[in-house]
Amino acid sequence: MDDLTLSKKIAASGMKAQSRRLRVIAENMANAESLSKTPGGQPYRRKTVTFRNELDRATGAEMVKVGRVGRDYGPLERKYDPTHIAADRDGYVLLPNVNPLIETMDMKEAQRTYEANLNVISVSKDMMSQTLDLIR
Repeated sequence: MDDLTLSKKIAASGMKAQSRRLRVIAENMANAESLSKTPGGQPYRRKTVTFRNELDRATGAEMVKVGRVGRDYGPLERKYDPTHIAADRDGYVLLPNVNPLIETMDMKEAQRTYEANLNVISVSKDMMSQTLDLIR
């Protein structure tokens, strides 16, 4: 496998990982106000994505993969609302630990990384095309 093809394959693995990250961010944003439906129950907890390197034995290159999608078990904010169905015996409702500002920043970072990998594929493709034109 030549270097340009390998570059495209590595960039594609990065795009796939960032695409998965964007899906998780979208899920977090969609559930930013999802409360429990049972008294004293837990609300939606923010999901997080971790990445890992994986050796592609066929090419010998390190590819990026999603390591795992986990939950953020950080502290939850409480709001006093004794009329809400999810209120505990003291009248407090637990709120999701999703911060839309953080999710927006993560989304922009994932978008930029995706675009950078897309640019690598585009440049590699152009270089391959130019090389073939020179050979003709």
